[in-house]
Amino acid sequence: MAKAAAAAGIATGQCLCGKIRFEIDVPARWAWHDHSAASRRAHGAAYATYVGSWKKRFRIAAGKIALVSYEDKVTKTTRSFCSHCGTPIAYERPRGPHMVNIPRALFNARTGRQPLYHIAIEELQEWAYTGEPLVPLKGFPGVVWQRSKKKKRAKGEDFFELGREEM
Repeated sequence: MAKAAAAAGIATGQCLCGKIRFEIDVPARWAWHDHSAASRRAHGAAYATYVGSWKKRFRIAAGKIALVSYEDKVTKTTRSFCSHCGTPIAYERPRGPHMVNIPRALFNARTGRQPLYHIAIEELQEWAYTGEPLVPLKGFPGVVWQRSKKKKRAKGEDFFELGREEM
């Protein structure tokens, strides 16, 4: 279905439970990574990646009744989400009254735009992954980790012996 929609110039997506399905005409207007505290908290993640679409090119295909909204009175922004599974569906700002922003991860296929922009990069968290080299974790298939940047011990040095000397 996603391939047929893409051929028709439509990108489709859905919430986690599948009750809400939506579509946009492609290409999307733009895409970006949002590092702001509000988006981090709304998504429970280091940052949120959004695809922006003109409102007139965004449609709820199924589950409109499950769509609920939260309006932040201070910022005048509105965030819509699925009332069943809690998936964030849309983010609207007064700065772009004709735009709707949809989390990129909800789309089943390409949207016609790559996220080339970063908003609130000064709020990037020090614990967020930024592309450091990763290696497989022995004994845990599918898990990778970032090796410590600590100085390597010289050959023959025993870690436990070093620890006792310092005590």
